[in-house]
Amino acid sequence: MARKKKTVELDRANDIAPGLVAKTKKRLVVARGSSHPELAAEVAAQLSTELVPTEYRTFASGEILTRFEVSIRGCDLFLIQSFGPPVNEWMMETLIMLDAAKRASAKRITVVAPYFPYSRQDKKGRGREPISARLVADLFKTAGADRVMSVDLHAAQIQGFFDGPVDHLFAKPVLLEYFESTLSAQDRERLTVVSPDTGRVRVADQWSDSLGAPLAIIHKRRDPNVANQVTVNEIVGAVDGRVCLLVDDMIDTGGTIVKAAEALKANGAVKVIVAATHAIFSDPAAQRLQSPAIDEVVVTDTVPLPAEKRFPSLTILPIAPLLARAIHEVFEDGSVTSMFDGAA
Repeated sequence: MARKKKTVELDRANDIAPGLVAKTKKRLVVARGSSHPELAAEVAAQLSTELVPTEYRTFASGEILTRFEVSIRGCDLFLIQSFGPPVNEWMMETLIMLDAAKRASAKRITVVAPYFPYSRQDKKGRGREPISARLVADLFKTAGADRVMSVDLHAAQIQGFFDGPVDHLFAKPVLLEYFESTLSAQDRERLTVVSPDTGRVRVADQWSDSLGAPLAIIHKRRDPNVANQVTVNEIVGAVDGRVCLLVDDMIDTGGTIVKAAEALKANGAVKVIVAATHAIFSDPAAQRLQSPAIDEVVVTDTVPLPAEKRFPSLTILPIAPLLARAIHEVFEDGSVTSMFDGAA
């Protein structure tokens, strides 16, 4: 005699669709690439689980092999890989791991990329240029990713490049909590939030609202033919006698931030604090950021930062609790948007 299947009736009042209940139970599994093992381990610990035992090999020819050492059949797999340097090696490893997970019959695969690779190449600035951020999204999808999770995308439109759900997380709550607890009452009274360029005005405006501080904008000009060269033209807003909080999504070589800080100090700012999500810190960023024009640099650990790129005025905040909470919401079919008051 066939066993009767458990059914769920239509419940419009609670937005529940009718259907059948499977006998299998969902299982959350966390795996990592080789780029940032400390972050992945901390995320797993926050979720009260362990990382999947995985074999990582690089042959003499440079070819990469990864293999999951235990079965992940039917699992909800979250693959954590951050894309600091060398970005191309981590990119290839991620694609190979996705293919391995797909062939191992993982039920759903989510790429957790705290820093999305090639995110600055989100549009064509000149003729005959690629849109590499779209290419990366296509590669993830083709390799087997069903979903992507990232923190502070350089451009929100990147969400539309991936043919599937994208969870766009924000590091602002992590950074904001730090400043609310460390800024003195006097500094809060004379605080001004500064956008380092016109492209970050919307984000800086949100910071301005959250901190109840006025907004200033730095107008900069970048030579399209010369990488990492920035010229500050003018400052829109009052910064004289103010504590300036410069907010950005990433710091690469540090040229933009340092020139902005120097311009603020030259216009009378008494203190300049830099807040950024992704500390890429390509040389010579660590040296530049120790400029007398910058009093403190606050970042998160979305990208691994070796000891030689750290300095006394640098503060690194953990991003793992935010990632773990988002992963839990996705696994439980909860709301990632609710984590950011509907902004995600």
